[in-house]
Amino acid sequence: MKRGFYIGRFQPYHNGHQAVLEGIAEEVDEIIIGVGSAQLSHDMQNPFTAGERVLMITRALEEIGCPFYVIPIEDLRRNALWVAHVTSMTPPFDICYTSNPLVIQLFREASISIKSPPMYLRETLSGTAIRQKMLLGEEWEQCVPPAVVEVILEIDGVSRLRTISETD
Repeated sequence: MKRGFYIGRFQPYHNGHQAVLEGIAEEVDEIIIGVGSAQLSHDMQNPFTAGERVLMITRALEEIGCPFYVIPIEDLRRNALWVAHVTSMTPPFDICYTSNPLVIQLFREASISIKSPPMYLRETLSGTAIRQKMLLGEEWEQCVPPAVVEVILEIDGVSRLRTISETD
């Protein structure tokens, strides 16, 4: 049994995340998905709650063909302890999939195997770019799986993002 771990903020979950997870699903028997910064929501960089992000991921991955677990993980502001925090919150895993340099370093120091999957259309598929499109009233829906569009519409996420971007 080979279990892989993938972490992100997923603000929102997008087609780049989907492509990476589809690739991971071909290499492992189970996937653990860590929803990072789980305690943050309702701000410009983190407009969606952990529960909303879990819903986005769960619905988008219904047909992935690989068992997965979605686990919210709150930030720990002590990097030297972060891997221990993550592993205390998740089922055991064999390999961490990430391209984040800090995460790579922290898992290497903990002697956990790392694989950096290729990023999919990173220039256009980033949470920052998608949130900007939402704010500007541009087409964002093609950047995320259809199930995520449904979740964002269900929670009125674009309106929330526009409201929290206002100043008094």
